[in-house]
Amino acid sequence: MDRDIRYCMTRDGVRIGYCVEGEGPALLIVPFFIQSFFFDSSIPESGEFNRAVGRGRTLITYDARGTGISERMPEDMSHEALVLDIEAVVRAAQVPSVSVLGGSIAGPRAIRFCVDRPDLVDALILYGTTSRARDVMSAESVQALAMLARSNWMLASRTLADMAGREQAPDTVDRYAEWYAMSADGEAVARTLETANGEDVSGLLRQVTCPTLILHRPKDSVFPFSAGEAIAAGIPGATLISLPGAGHNVSLGEAQAVARAIDSFLRQRLPEASNGATPAAHCAVPAVRTVLFTDLVGHTEMMQRLGDEKGREVLREHERVTRQVLRQHCGVEVKTMGDGFLASFSSVTNAVQCAIALQRAFDQRNGSAAEPLQIRVGLNAGEPIEEEGDLFGATVILAARVAATAESGEILASLAVRELCAGKKFLFSDRGETALRGFEDPVRLYEVRWWAEEGLR
Repeated sequence: MDRDIRYCMTRDGVRIGYCVEGEGPALLIVPFFIQSFFFDSSIPESGEFNRAVGRGRTLITYDARGTGISERMPEDMSHEALVLDIEAVVRAAQVPSVSVLGGSIAGPRAIRFCVDRPDLVDALILYGTTSRARDVMSAESVQALAMLARSNWMLASRTLADMAGREQAPDTVDRYAEWYAMSADGEAVARTLETANGEDVSGLLRQVTCPTLILHRPKDSVFPFSAGEAIAAGIPGATLISLPGAGHNVSLGEAQAVARAIDSFLRQRLPEASNGATPAAHCAVPAVRTVLFTDLVGHTEMMQRLGDEKGREVLREHERVTRQVLRQHCGVEVKTMGDGFLASFSSVTNAVQCAIALQRAFDQRNGSAAEPLQIRVGLNAGEPIEEEGDLFGATVILAARVAATAESGEILASLAVRELCAGKKFLFSDRGETALRGFEDPVRLYEVRWWAEEGLR
């Protein structure tokens, strides 16, 4: 497969290098440690493993911040920042959704991404990882490795390579140590280890909604099998497979068993990869799209009343509900602004049904919630401009203005949406012409009467 090396920018302004290879349903590999895909020419075992799991698929690999061809000295290398790298790469690759493969110290960030962005994830595969770092290695041991990386990175790289693969392939780990050494400097590795040391996503496992496969070697030399069992017990419906072989490095030892398990799992859940059908990732994206804006009513006042920590907890609930409903109605989340979302739909019917489902979901939630959440929704249809996964232009601006005009609990739509819904079983109420900021002529708006709808799904 010919490599297509690209760059993208994260939401916090960090440059990330990534690669897209092949065709088919998309599979994203989250870097297991600090090794760079760009410097892997001396590691044929790694290339062979990637080819095996990427066969018949669009394979997306990238270098995490601080490593490889990505920005080497970013200010933020926290767990949350590393998750931003994943989001940026998925958006820039311009695929509607991906299956995510994460392992080793990258497992928690793969889990976090699947919880934060369920609309972008088809399936999750975890290899030899944990949801809670303290179950694997003591804080003192991690700190000792971080200190060694800072003081003698060459020795530390050999130590880390030995830990992951000396038992499997004693003649190979020196090449892995060189790969590590080329991919990052000691300071970046120390910061990566310190970030991993504090990670705990065990509380998020129940929120993983996509099909999940957990692969673990009982004789893993770094991550105990019990860590994989704990993840399997926490994620609803997850499958745990015990793998042959010893050691930890995924591409050494019985690597083909890992690749076969991944391929079988993905083919069962994404059969279009093997039946010759055109993969969704490569279908033409229609020029005309319906754009949906949401806005959380009273966001500023709520944050002032609850404080940052409690307010952020409520915002996460708002994000979870919104993303779940978007996924159910084939909506593509373009971006979130903290207190609102911009999403697009290839079907106007799906967009209107999604808007109705959003209001119903929050209405149902508010019946038993201590902190009620009210949203307003705006809809418009047209031909937005798309650049690197984001949408721009008059179509988007009008949708935002329509949403800002709506009251709490309302859905307002433009004339374009109303006309595209002609003959469909939606109830629209003419709200007349309204002057909107930035538009010379008044715009006719329609209220979608979601509380009166019957029989919509």
